Amino acid sequence: MRKFLTSESVTEGHPDKICDFVADSILNALLNEDPKSRSAVEVTAEPGAMHIMGEITSKASPNFEKIARRCIAKIGYTRPEYGFDAKSVNITCSIHEQSPDIAMGVDAAADGSKDVGAGDQGMMFGYACDETTELMPLSITLAHALTCRLTEVRKSGLLPYLRPDGKAQVTVEYVDGAPIRVDTVVVSAQHDPDIDMKVLRKDILERVVFPVIDAKLLDENTKYYINPTGRFVLGGPAADTGLTGRKIICDTYGGIGHHGGGAFSGKDATKVDRSAAYMARHVAKTAVAAGAAKQLELQLGYAIGVSEPVSVSVETFGTGRLPDDVLCDWVRNCFDLRPGAIIQYLKLDSPIFAETTNYGHFGRNGFPWEQVNETAMDALKMRLV
Repeated sequence: MRKFLTSESVTEGHPDKICDFVADSILNALLNEDPKSRSAVEVTAEPGAMHIMGEITSKASPNFEKIARRCIAKIGYTRPEYGFDAKSVNITCSIHEQSPDIAMGVDAAADGSKDVGAGDQGMMFGYACDETTELMPLSITLAHALTCRLTEVRKSGLLPYLRPDGKAQVTVEYVDGAPIRVDTVVVSAQHDPDIDMKVLRKDILERVVFPVIDAKLLDENTKYYINPTGRFVLGGPAADTGLTGRKIICDTYGGIGHHGGGAFSGKDATKVDRSAAYMARHVAKTAVAAGAAKQLELQLGYAIGVSEPVSVSVETFGTGRLPDDVLCDWVRNCFDLRPGAIIQYLKLDSPIFAETTNYGHFGRNGFPWEQVNETAMDALKMRLV
């Protein structure tokens, strides 16, 4: 059976990602002073303006405007000709405290208790597969690598005419469930107005695409679309409004597997949209690393104010070496899936979230949920014998 799967990624200068980065940087600042902080921050950006809104309950009181300007400058929006720059952008804020009706369920347990209730209802998914060393789908892994490289060659000065906005898309061909080649590569890079498009396309291929994608995955039939419209001078919020939470597929698995619908950025870990999704990835990765399946998806369901998940479901898409219900029992027996326990286990009251914003929340080293649980993996291996 032959099929094609496509995933996309965007650079840190994409308007939506600017907003995600500001929201997560505010969360970091809150947690740095008060690990018990609650945050549900939304950010929107438009030509020359940014608005920060949402609910925050914290003993910390960081300067939101200062954080936002620092984020915008770090990304690279530092020139007036970009139509959106750190010094001149108009930043407004409207922040209120968390609704007491929502807080009631989360506050029901004593501080530090693992029985803290979920901050909302919903379902979250975690996924892992054996296509890459990161145990992630190949298409999203390559797409992130391309956008990360776009930022690297811009900031290093290797391609000094590039501007912060950009995106990439990779289509992978599969035969009988295994990736065999890259069929299509799409890269759109924002640029200065005077660069010759032939030069840009040659540079992107030689400096970005070919260093990132293994030559064994490319062949004479691979298609390349580099800045296919022919011009990408106006970008970022000057060209398209930005909003937190609009790149949830880039943030997760590139459209491979399911998504619960909840965004991550700006939310503290009492929001299971974030913490349970991280935990589900951790569990799925542990199972695939143990050799229990070639691909595995875990769904968790929660009710607001209730600590235990209302549902736990495993799907191995016919690749499991054990029945899915047996793997589900392993999940329940080896992992504490209460939000309070997840926060303690993954240390999600630490200011680590600004580092998660760009190039995927999963498949990158340095995050607790990307480490496998050796004890749980050993317990699963014993069942596989």
